[in-house]
Amino acid sequence: MKIMKFGGTSVGKPERMHQVAQLITKDESEPRIVVLSALSGTTNSLVAIGDAMAAGQRDQAKEAIDKLEAHYQSFIKELVKTDKAYAKAKSIVSEHFEFLNIILKISFSEALSKDILAQGELLSTKLFSVYLEEKGIDHMLLPALEFMTIDAQDEPQLSTIKVKLKAILQQNSNKKLFITQGYICRNSRGEVDNLKRGGSDYTASLVAAAANASVCEIWTDIDGMHNNDPRIVKKTLPIEQLSFEEAAELAYFGAKILHPTCIWPAQQMKVPVKLLNTMQPEALGTTITQEAGSVGVKAVAAKDGIIVINIKSSRMLLAYGFLRKIFEVFEKYRTSIDMITTSEVAVSVTIDHGGNLTSIVKELEPFGTITVEDNNTIISVVGNEIAQTKDMLSKLFETLTPIPVRMVSYGGSKHNVSMLVPSSYKTQTLQLLNKGLFGLE
Repeated sequence: MKIMKFGGTSVGKPERMHQVAQLITKDESEPRIVVLSALSGTTNSLVAIGDAMAAGQRDQAKEAIDKLEAHYQSFIKELVKTDKAYAKAKSIVSEHFEFLNIILKISFSEALSKDILAQGELLSTKLFSVYLEEKGIDHMLLPALEFMTIDAQDEPQLSTIKVKLKAILQQNSNKKLFITQGYICRNSRGEVDNLKRGGSDYTASLVAAAANASVCEIWTDIDGMHNNDPRIVKKTLPIEQLSFEEAAELAYFGAKILHPTCIWPAQQMKVPVKLLNTMQPEALGTTITQEAGSVGVKAVAAKDGIIVINIKSSRMLLAYGFLRKIFEVFEKYRTSIDMITTSEVAVSVTIDHGGNLTSIVKELEPFGTITVEDNNTIISVVGNEIAQTKDMLSKLFETLTPIPVRMVSYGGSKHNVSMLVPSSYKTQTLQLLNKGLFGLE
């Protein structure tokens, strides 16, 4: 069983959907489950519709719904050619936008917002199914809401997903091609929910783990993971092979091509993950496996929006359990810490989400003087066993001489050295590292 996931840009235009159909039927040597995102831009539009409804701006929501529907009406005219297929596609679009128009008259709720967000993936998969049917390609729609579930803590239930998916596949063992929705799922109350941003990658990885797939292919609009951010640095190179640990570090610390959650399920079942380019299907891309392939620095990633919280206390050395009490505050507000440094009288930690910042600071105040610094960026240098690589640290800091490095995390992982810098120095830091570590201008 092969899993193939296509993101929003890969299905965002009718001709791209046609290309996806060619890609998924190119190799029919094993059964395939194809995971689709919503058409590019759709989820953002649906979020805007939900936000307008939540704010009581029904007219604004209606305007956004009509604009999105016009886009889909235009899309299906180019997607299919026969009158029969067009009538079917038009009926699907009408059905989903009728739903969106009906909910304009219903009082808004969090559950309703999840129903709104689910429409994107439901539309893309149903319309793709109509196109496949028109082309005479045998397949089956596999509703994600029948097997993809999360628990009360919003964590996917892999064992449950495995049982449900296996039952559906066994009932349809004569089928070799399945189309399913990324992102959407059911929660512990049985309501429609989602796996948050980047959820389609997560869906693909969970499905790959549940089906014990031979490979999980993530198709995007870039030829694999690069050694640096191509939006900031002029010359970058795709990385041929990464270990799961290296890929997880890069994804968590800012590499946009892969969502951090995607690594864990595939790693559990040792399913190789391939990052491939829909626009250049012949490109090798990046393969993520148990093995790293080589030793040394592979890539640099940057994570923005980092907040530093400094806790200064002269009582720290004498206070037994001081760190435990500090960590309990972050645990209480379900806020993860990225980096931490300690001295005799101070602790500095970084977080990447400030939603509970005011409450966290208030609870930390009894421990000492609290200061907060925002507009920081974590720069991570990732590779296999780089913490043990000779002269790597001296080369790294020599390269970054002009940069005011605020914090350093070294030794916690043999695959990662991370530095905190002011966000205003992000571009210069990435460019210096590209030259100093990879010899690329």
